[in-house]
Amino acid sequence: MSVAVVTDSTHYLPAALLQQHDIGQVSLYVNRGGASTRESEIGDLDAFYGELRDVAQLPTTSQPSVGDFLAVYEPLLAAGHDVVSIHLAGGISGTVESARQAAATATADGGRIEVLDSRMACGAQGLAVLAAVAGGTQGTDAAVAGAQAAIDALRRRFIFAVDTLEYLRRGGRIGTAQAWLGGALRIKPILTLDGEITPIERVRTSKRSFERMVQVARDLAEAGSDGWCVQHIQAPDEAARLAEAAQEVIGTAPRFVSEVGPVIGSHVGPGLLGIGGVPSSLLPPA
Repeated sequence: MSVAVVTDSTHYLPAALLQQHDIGQVSLYVNRGGASTRESEIGDLDAFYGELRDVAQLPTTSQPSVGDFLAVYEPLLAAGHDVVSIHLAGGISGTVESARQAAATATADGGRIEVLDSRMACGAQGLAVLAAVAGGTQGTDAAVAGAQAAIDALRRRFIFAVDTLEYLRRGGRIGTAQAWLGGALRIKPILTLDGEITPIERVRTSKRSFERMVQVARDLAEAGSDGWCVQHIQAPDEAARLAEAAQEVIGTAPRFVSEVGPVIGSHVGPGLLGIGGVPSSLLPPA
């Protein structure tokens, strides 16, 4: 019995990694101008974020339907696979609940689907997905255990800085960072996602924000989390600079450097820079 790993589109793994490991994907939706578009079908991120900077009303986002999940699950079960399905934090999206409902329907006559709430998103979710892939070579229980170990290792260890809290405030996803509103709009917030958006630190300048990201790399190195990634939104030069600095500190190359897409990007806005990692022993060979 082989294990198929499924996730949703908020992992933001590079397409090459999805293809290499045959990872299934169910897309969330972006709603703007009266139209709903699958996130996976929005290819021009420069154009999307260029529009986002100027719109009076931010796009909204919505979870996949149960039917969207069934369209992915049912062929995998029919092919004889068990499924491990890892998703965006349930505290900010109903995606994982849609997955659970679909799993119950799909397995009513047999088969096994294990659905996990990553409690995170973006690169942290992507690393948990890769951990499930690695564990899956030893069976379904090992895939679940590997993903859960990655989720546990990443708690408050995937850190991101944003230019402003304004997008999170307008999108209603600000979580306990609500306490930083007001004067905090004039600083560089450093946050994490642990079920909900959680504040870590406030800094005053972009330089200090970058230095804090490099300190996170040092923390990862000390923790033995040498399987790491960098993500950004419309900040490729800063991401490349962070990846270079982190590689010096950690001693391994990043598993991936990628840009965060429209679903999460609509809620945090351009300028995000993030880093996090897990022990490389949890991941497939680089």
